This record gives sequence, C-alpha cells and structure tokens, in this order.
Amino acid sequence: MADGIRLQNVELRLGGRDFRFDCTLPSGAVTAVTGPSGSGKSTFLNIVAGFEAPDRGRVIVAGKDVAEKHPSERPVSLVFQDHNLFTHLDLFTNIGLGISPSLTLSSDHRTAIAQALERVGLGGYEKRMPGTLSGGERQRAAFARALVRNKPVLLMDEPFAALDPGLRISMASLLLDLHRETGNTVLIVTHDPKELSRLADHALFIEHGQIAFKAPTAEFLDRRDIPALVEFLSN
Repeated sequence: MADGIRLQNVELRLGGRDFRFDCTLPSGAVTAVTGPSGSGKSTFLNIVAGFEAPDRGRVIVAGKDVAEKHPSERPVSLVFQDHNLFTHLDLFTNIGLGISPSLTLSSDHRTAIAQALERVGLGGYEKRMPGTLSGGERQRAAFARALVRNKPVLLMDEPFAALDPGLRISMASLLLDLHRETGNTVLIVTHDPKELSRLADHALFIEHGQIAFKAPTAEFLDRRDIPALVEFLSN
C-alpha cells in the first residue's frame, strides 16, 4: 500500500454541500471514479491532488500524510481534459515545467524530455507549439509531462472526454502501456462505462458527496442494487 491512496475520515464542506470520503485505493492499480454529475468526483480528485483542503481527516498518498502539503509537494502527476499546456510555450518548455518550474534543466533532464516525447509518439516535436497540434497530440504531450515527473501516483480528470471515439481507444491503450511500464497508481475520473471496463482494475461510485460503492471492476459492473449506478452503467 506504500504507493496507494487512502482518505481517512475526510470531511469537507463546499458551498453548503458536505463531502465525506473514507477509502483505501490499491497500490499499483488503475481505479476509476464514477458517479452522477455534481456527485463529488472532481472534489474527490482535488482532495488527493491538494486543490481542496479537507476540514478534517487524513490524506495519505504513497505512504505519506499530505493533507497539509501544497499540490506541488505531493507525489502526484496530473493529466486533465484540457491538457493544461501553455499555448505560448513550445512542447519542450511545457514538458520541462513538469520537472522544474524555473526550467533549471540538466542534460539528463533534457534527455528525459526527448525520450518521453519519443515514447508517446511525438519524437522531434520539441519546438512545436500546442496550437499546431491535434487534440490527441496535445493529450500525448500531457502524458509526456507526467512521465518526466516520474511520480508514483497519476491523477486524471476525464482526460479523454474531448476526443473522438477512435482517439479515446488509442489514448487508453497508451495509458495502459505506460502504466505497465511504470507500475504507478492511477486514479481516473470518467463518465464512460466502456472506458471504465477497458481501463480500470477497480472502481468506486460517488453519490451525494460520499462513496456509495467500491469494488474490483468485474464486481462493480455486475452490481444492480444501486439505482444511480445502474443508470450510469446503462449509458
């Protein structure tokens, strides 16, 4: 469990809404977070990432209590739907920021950036600007930035939602390839049951700010006694 995620008696109140999370997510596995819109999926992810600070409880990531840690100090990398690439900076610089916000890069760092781009199919793209890339290429660049950060936990908030179906399958395959290579712990928010089935080892369902159900994927997909979960699986 050293590289997994645990939210222990976490409570948070946001805008009159209460969130309560208590769970342990397996180390070295891909866990999908699902639930209706507004249920608390992104809030769950933001607590792990450090963008939301719980009112009480412990947030343990990779064996360390990080509840008081700034997002930049947590052992996590993040990939979001909008890629978070700076449009005025080339890909080399965008990815270099994942290693050093001040862009103090050693020769080893520069080699790592080139290798990460090569690994995600963007070899030779160092000087390309984000605006010249397709949606799939921008998502690949975001994966390259996560690779160079080399953190034990990868957090993803609907990273493929804006891609067409063919690209979604391609990017899911790339994610699984990278996961097999690194053995990292992956937490991915998704609205897509097919994506969950394709990617996840485990899944949890959030409803009304709490975890309604958590199980290995096969058991999760067979569950039929939670109406909101049944509705999600029928989409």
